[in-house]
Amino acid sequence: MKHTFEFIKPHKSPFFYGYIIAFVGTIGIWASIPGQTAGVSTFTDPVKDALQLTRDQFSLAYMIGTLLSSFVLTKAGKLYDRFGVTKTASASIAILAITLLLCSYSQTISTQIKAFTGHHHWSVPFVLMIVLFFMLRFSGQGVLTMTSRNMIMKWFDQMRGRINAFSSVSVSLGFSASPLFIDYLIQRFNWQGAWQVMAAGLILVLIMTLLFYKDNPEQYGLSPDGKSTTSKHETKTDTTNDFTLSEAKQTRSFWMYALILSFHAFFVTGLTFHVVSLFAEAGLSRTEAISIFLPMTVVSVITSVIANIVSDWIKLKYLLYLMIAGAIIASFGLLFIQVSAGTVLIIVGLGLTGGLFAVINAITWPRYYGRQNLGAISGKAMAMVVMASALGPFLFSLAKTYSYTYGSVAYISIVFLIFLCIGSAKADPPGNKEDILKRD
Repeated sequence: MKHTFEFIKPHKSPFFYGYIIAFVGTIGIWASIPGQTAGVSTFTDPVKDALQLTRDQFSLAYMIGTLLSSFVLTKAGKLYDRFGVTKTASASIAILAITLLLCSYSQTISTQIKAFTGHHHWSVPFVLMIVLFFMLRFSGQGVLTMTSRNMIMKWFDQMRGRINAFSSVSVSLGFSASPLFIDYLIQRFNWQGAWQVMAAGLILVLIMTLLFYKDNPEQYGLSPDGKSTTSKHETKTDTTNDFTLSEAKQTRSFWMYALILSFHAFFVTGLTFHVVSLFAEAGLSRTEAISIFLPMTVVSVITSVIANIVSDWIKLKYLLYLMIAGAIIASFGLLFIQVSAGTVLIIVGLGLTGGLFAVINAITWPRYYGRQNLGAISGKAMAMVVMASALGPFLFSLAKTYSYTYGSVAYISIVFLIFLCIGSAKADPPGNKEDILKRD
């Protein structure tokens, strides 16, 4: 393949270009923060008040917009496989930047629609926010995160876990600090200006993406890890054993790993969305409730570093079971939220699942199913994750409304996790896809 018009030429780099890929890919994931729950939740109070929406209406718009985005993420993954990382990631950044600008003018747009239609009703800003949340979640949480992470994983094989340790820890720290940074922008420029500043920042990320994002190393005469290696574990780089999405969905492993990732998204988003109210049951103040994310991040970072490093040498199923164990610990913590031990269990449990989420979500799909259809396969898994994250806040709210405690969610969670634990007993590497097809 010729690369005449590429300004940056990976094969002429004085050192392995994959390290640049790891760096810029991590920045790309950071850039998705405006479309993540951590980036959106900071705007909840000022925006809902400006649009004259209740908290329930604003939350429902967020849920619907997120659900709609999950329905198209699998298709976006297929487009990534077809058009490559540079075009797909650049398009998602452009959409995210435009959406942030539209969000900054949402009050004006809502007012103009009301004046034009003569329909002065809360449904106008409600529908507007559904559309904007759809675009935010699709471009940010969905496509930009997926393409940036997949790009990094394609450039590494035996070093995949160690490189992901750098990326996932950096992402965890960045996501943890983002609410404080965004709150500073809101205080400094108001909520409209904060969205506009982030949109302007994405222009720099777009330029970086166009210059430095690159697809498979083989296209430049390079090999994953920077040298030709033969894997001694489950990793597959042989394209003759690349799975299609339909083939991957025939394996138990795909569903078990995707379901535990989805459960984490469901649980942590539901808890985050209602964090102040939830920990009020434990007798914590607003400041104390928000402060639990600091020790949770510490546990998550330590878990992520260790798990990423050992993932290069151990079976992923061990990490799968550890993540299920963390989820069970967090569920029991929620069940006993009204005692101090409950808070500790939630911190430890979600710290474990949060640290393992980044490992399993990044490493499983290329290791088990190859790289040729990585976009479609990881896109399907991401769609499940996004859908679960949309349902979390709503189901947590229903639990509080009808049982007067968030702890009732734990009963359903524990039953689901027991099912997942049993089902994961045979969640082994899929092996040769021809053997799987013959069994069917």
